[in-house]
Amino acid sequence: MTSLQEEIEEGRSTVKADALSMSIGELVNLYKSRELVIRPEYQRLFRWPLEKKSRLIESILLGIPLPSIFVMQRHDGIWEVIDGLQRISTILEFMGELIDETTGEAFPASSLTATKYLRSLAGMTFESAEEPTLTPGQRIGLKRSKIDVKILLPESDDRAKYELFDRLNSGGESASDQEVRNVQLLMADRSFFQWLTELKENDDFKECTLVTSRQGEHQYDLELVCRFLALLGSSQDALKGMLDVDTFLTERMLAFATDASYDRDSAADTFSGTFALLNEALGAECFRRYDSTKGRFVGGLSVSAFEAVTTGVASNLEAWRANRDHKAELRQKVTELWGLLEFRNQARGGVRGTTRIAAVAPVARAHFRP
Repeated sequence: MTSLQEEIEEGRSTVKADALSMSIGELVNLYKSRELVIRPEYQRLFRWPLEKKSRLIESILLGIPLPSIFVMQRHDGIWEVIDGLQRISTILEFMGELIDETTGEAFPASSLTATKYLRSLAGMTFESAEEPTLTPGQRIGLKRSKIDVKILLPESDDRAKYELFDRLNSGGESASDQEVRNVQLLMADRSFFQWLTELKENDDFKECTLVTSRQGEHQYDLELVCRFLALLGSSQDALKGMLDVDTFLTERMLAFATDASYDRDSAADTFSGTFALLNEALGAECFRRYDSTKGRFVGGLSVSAFEAVTTGVASNLEAWRANRDHKAELRQKVTELWGLLEFRNQARGGVRGTTRIAAVAPVARAHFRP
């Protein structure tokens, strides 16, 4: 059995890092020369409101130290931003240097709003012939302001990179759990991430889940895809051993992404087949709660129902495909699910996701046998 010190030393050996203090002007020059890059997919996380962007520029002008940014140094020496995207992008946008990585065009330079200490920032730009603008001295001061840069070197273990990004972003307001997971998957295998995004564009899936535009901004539809695949591709023992749902989803997706034997075609067929049957039988009612007193489905999407119904149907997909009367029988099965005490006890509020999933999965597999 290893000691705590041995575990500490082993853990440290997986991460190779360096640190520098750089001026904003130096970072901007690195960005302009493409030595500091932001992947197109990362830019989807850039959604700070104007007020928060203005507060960041206020902090720089007032000389308030900024938190460190973290970059991953590739084998070719290029730095990729893995934490600090909002700060770097806000500064670049304000200075008129931020490039839309999907089009190659520059975003319009931003103007600011009034802040707590600097009311005169209202309408202020970095440099403009028409709008209120910083003075030459203020522009120089901003460019000379320092930011600490933490560099994750190429020798670091790949898993350490995913873990670092998770630790830096979990619980923060800059990214949802799924958005953090997206970047980890991009680090692991871009083609796997693209495959996942193709699955979420499935029309039957969209009809069954009816994810709102706001939920879509936070990648909730992609999270549902990950839940489907993770639950379907995990043993009952693995579900019982789950300590945290989001960590479990991330670990399962990373395992699939890095496993050359993972059959994406088969998984995609099961995914599309499951939602085709569900959409035909129930459409948008698939994952809503069935109210027996009203005799109809009510409310919005229940994640408990999503997990149970998709796991149950996908686990028995071939039998449902062979069932000529699958439409009526499948609707009946979903309705009856809400009458099962084993499901209802787990679907109520206050039950941990880890407890619910482990308890409901075997019930769902048995219940949805045609």
